[in-house]
Amino acid sequence: MLAPLRHAAFRHLAAGRLVNMLGNGVAPIALAFAVLDLTGSVRDLGLVVGARSLMTVLFVLVGGVVADRIPRRLVLVGSNLLGASTQAAVAALVLTGAATVPLLLALAAVNGIVSALSQPASAAATPQTVPPELIQSANAILRLGVNGGMIGGAALGGLLVAAVGPGWGLAVDAIAFAVAAAAFAGLRVAVPPQTRAGGGVVADLREGWTEFTARTWVWVVVLGFMVLNGALAGGVNVLGPTVADDTVGRGAWGVVLAAETAGMLVGGLIALRLRVRRLLRLGVACMLAASLLLLGLALAPLTVVLIPAAVAAGIAVEQFAVAWDTSIAQHVPADRLARVYSYDMLGSWVAIPIGQVGVGPVAAALGTRGTLLILATLVLLSVLGMLASPDVRRLTTVAPGRSVAGAPPDQPVATHPPTPPDPVQAGAGGG
Repeated sequence: MLAPLRHAAFRHLAAGRLVNMLGNGVAPIALAFAVLDLTGSVRDLGLVVGARSLMTVLFVLVGGVVADRIPRRLVLVGSNLLGASTQAAVAALVLTGAATVPLLLALAAVNGIVSALSQPASAAATPQTVPPELIQSANAILRLGVNGGMIGGAALGGLLVAAVGPGWGLAVDAIAFAVAAAAFAGLRVAVPPQTRAGGGVVADLREGWTEFTARTWVWVVVLGFMVLNGALAGGVNVLGPTVADDTVGRGAWGVVLAAETAGMLVGGLIALRLRVRRLLRLGVACMLAASLLLLGLALAPLTVVLIPAAVAAGIAVEQFAVAWDTSIAQHVPADRLARVYSYDMLGSWVAIPIGQVGVGPVAAALGTRGTLLILATLVLLSVLGMLASPDVRRLTTVAPGRSVAGAPPDQPVATHPPTPPDPVQAGAGGG
């Protein structure tokens, strides 16, 4: 189960992603309460977090092309150094009392571009750091490390916000970006040979779109997560802190988010050992539990209710994440993988800024509880819609060592080239 850790490139990738998630566990809590302390407005909070998400959506296709054209190590190092700079600037503004909503909007937008550049590269690097038969184990190990970082980050974020204020949480995120850049500097990821001498950006995007649309199960799941992610982003990221301020408190909200990540950690351990022929079907079905945290916030915003709901949701998310990354890695050619991930991310994320910005006015009109119940219903309907597709239900994983080159797009295809020897060797896409 731990065989992927024998590969140096995989160890560097795992370390960088773990540190990234440590900072990312702190940042949402710190930023949310920094804006609430500044203006007390849910609308302003939605605008700031929505600006970051919007820029990520707008630039993620560019990130996919870049990651398929130049060494992914350079993309990851450069984007993390830029992220360290922007978060340090946000922290300095908050700590000195100079923060304003327009400044936070601008820096959030830059951070969104950073995310758009780094995420396709990170996701597409994973299959080329280990042999094909280790892809599922590698994805599970990555998710375990990522969620371990998120557990510590979320708990630390809640404590920092409650004890010394949100500015210090943002400073920790800046440091995490810098440390992650150092880890990624040791990652040697080759440029896939077919794109090294490729055509223009438009031709690259067209080729990626062809790969994306050729597989029905890919675009069906992406459409489902377009709705699901928009609902969760508005309900958990925006309304969650607002409900927490009026009920369980800021420190307890940090514990709830940490509990969700703890559930992901448990889910990662399950996924590491799990061997299911129809892995994607199981992963999608598990996402029914993602509605539990929204229902808890709406009907019983108590710590004793929210923590179990968050754990269950975390386990569900992890089963889907490993199933999705494994399915994509086994069915898409390595030289086009970052672009397929970028279309996946674009479709999955496009509704996130809509949910984040729009949930405030909707809650003002319908009430917070009614809005959360509507969002929970949307999550349930999106999962049932994905399961209604026969392609999602019937997709099978590739047996280790199987070679079926030339099979149709919706058949299992292990298309990745052999892993080169160290030190030069060629993620969270997902919903």
